[in-house]
Amino acid sequence: MTAYYNEIEPFAAQWLRNLIAAGHIAPGVVDERSIEDVTPDDLRGFTQCHFFAGVGVWSLALRRAGWPDDKPVWTGSCPCQPFSAAGKGNGFADERHLWPAFFHLISECKPGVIFGEQVASKDGLGWLDLVQADLEATNYAVGAVDLCAAGFGAPHIRQRLFWVADSDNQGRERLRRCESVILPERREDAERHTVSTAVAAHIWDEWQAVTGADKNPRMLPSDFGKRTDEPTGRVGKLRAYGNAIVAPVAEEFIRAYMLITEE
Repeated sequence: MTAYYNEIEPFAAQWLRNLIAAGHIAPGVVDERSIEDVTPDDLRGFTQCHFFAGVGVWSLALRRAGWPDDKPVWTGSCPCQPFSAAGKGNGFADERHLWPAFFHLISECKPGVIFGEQVASKDGLGWLDLVQADLEATNYAVGAVDLCAAGFGAPHIRQRLFWVADSDNQGRERLRRCESVILPERREDAERHTVSTAVAAHIWDEWQAVTGADKNPRMLPSDFGKRTDEPTGRVGKLRAYGNAIVAPVAEEFIRAYMLITEE
């Protein structure tokens, strides 16, 4: 067992177990408790820890970027609803603002590398300011990039902030190069993207063929978007798809980090 997955939604948690059994994501265990109930002792012995794990796309993206399952890393896409333009706008007062619980575990366990993602709204940028301040006060270097899924072959926009924290605080300026390492044409592709009827059909099954950094098609595993033990459950699937990160975007962000840290 190398990975720990924390996911409170039962449907997504079982989906994770199916993906682990099918070999699509790093082997490990799934914990359905709230992150607020997780203690640092619970995480001892795990090489990778994925919080707000959804359906394991961070693990999939790490593998595709060439990050081995036995290489330590933490990931966490904190709930976006408090900071989304489509939400109630409660921001830091929203009970789903769970960064404090995530940061408590980070500050106690001191993982070497952390990847995360958040909605790229005005409030999302305010959230990122808090995250950067907390992490840098704990001697992490932090880098972030605002990326659009349409620049990576997806038929929808899904603008998101991708960030990485490194316990090597001397690497702050180096991490800020993440944005310049992401291929410029990705931004150009996103700017040329025109919203069409494809946006209404952006569920994973509709765009399994996506393009990687090397311009070769990258297919999601045929059963990645399915609950193998329960073919129905439309609401559960839509919740999982809606909360998931876009794998090719995360993959290239991870590649950018690996490139600048290996120089």
